[in-house]
Amino acid sequence: MPKKVKPAGDGKEEGPVPCKQVKVEAAGGPSPLNLDSPSGLFESLISPIKTETFFKEFWEQKPLLIQRDDPVLATYYRSLFRLSDLKSLCSRGMYYGRDVNVCRCVNGKKKVLNKDGKVHFLQLRKDFDQKRATIQFHQPQRFKHELWRIQEKLECYFGSLVGSNVYITPAGSQGLPPHYDDVEVFILQLEGEKHWRLYHPTVPLAREYSLEAEDRIGRPAHEFTLKPGDLLYFPRGTIHQADTPSGLAHSTHVTISTYQSSSWGDFLLDTVSGLVFDTAKADVELRAGIPRQLLLDETREKMVYIYHSLKNRRETHMMGNEETESHGLRFPLSHIDALKQIWNSSAISVKDLKLTTDEEKQSLVLSLWTECLIQVV
Repeated sequence: MPKKVKPAGDGKEEGPVPCKQVKVEAAGGPSPLNLDSPSGLFESLISPIKTETFFKEFWEQKPLLIQRDDPVLATYYRSLFRLSDLKSLCSRGMYYGRDVNVCRCVNGKKKVLNKDGKVHFLQLRKDFDQKRATIQFHQPQRFKHELWRIQEKLECYFGSLVGSNVYITPAGSQGLPPHYDDVEVFILQLEGEKHWRLYHPTVPLAREYSLEAEDRIGRPAHEFTLKPGDLLYFPRGTIHQADTPSGLAHSTHVTISTYQSSSWGDFLLDTVSGLVFDTAKADVELRAGIPRQLLLDETREKMVYIYHSLKNRRETHMMGNEETESHGLRFPLSHIDALKQIWNSSAISVKDLKLTTDEEKQSLVLSLWTECLIQVV
């Protein structure tokens, strides 16, 4: 998705770099994609799959792999972004973190190899060649006009922001460990080949990005290799990892993503909260305070008191310092009778607490004693 501007290496805020307004066409001819309209573009992007079939059978449901043996389309895909484009782009003032990430998957974990400040092409190429690192280029549509045309039409088609990242990975290497994303993903293979493994979601239609351990995801549900001109779609939450096969050239693909925070839940959060906020401006009753300790019975009041007595520190109250602010203690409902006993008694034996096991009794007492809420004699 579109990446917010971050401070550059010298700590100064820099705005977006101007787009490179150059029309890119495959082999001197017209684009093989239909850029006349948003719907026409999407139809040509997923061809030969029909749009109706895509949304009925694949969208938010399962992956779609379209493998093509089309030299014209392959040439066009290559024109969208090449490894050789990096040299000229680096000369225009790219920064690590904001524009470029350098990383590699080592023993199932992501190792970030970013330097500080500006990206220098020779160093970038050295990390690529010698450290077998993947180069991730953020939002290339800022500089590649044909990608801008594609994403502009897709934003109109989906009614949602559309972002992109380019991944360039050397042979025999992998950039990212298994993970899932919070966006709908379209992969366009631009250069070389990429070996993909997709796994069943642990969180269908996930709302957050997350890494997944190899021993938790099982065997791949789908495994294949993309070549230039191929397209892959998968829904948010789909666990995936990809590597460039050994003995071949590097791989370049662009990930086009959309529908971040576009679920019914997100829609209701935006509309309902906005409606209440606007209504409260005109209705004084909605601005009146709720009754003191609303919905708290006697026991719950005591439990809340225990929690807040830990959380409220006068020296840090309302300062939002997460490093020093205690988060208090939470107990399951099965502990409620034991907490009542402690609250109502000046002294009570641990063995008499109304809990099932001695371990639970000792754990409760130890938790309260550690926070100086009770004395143990």
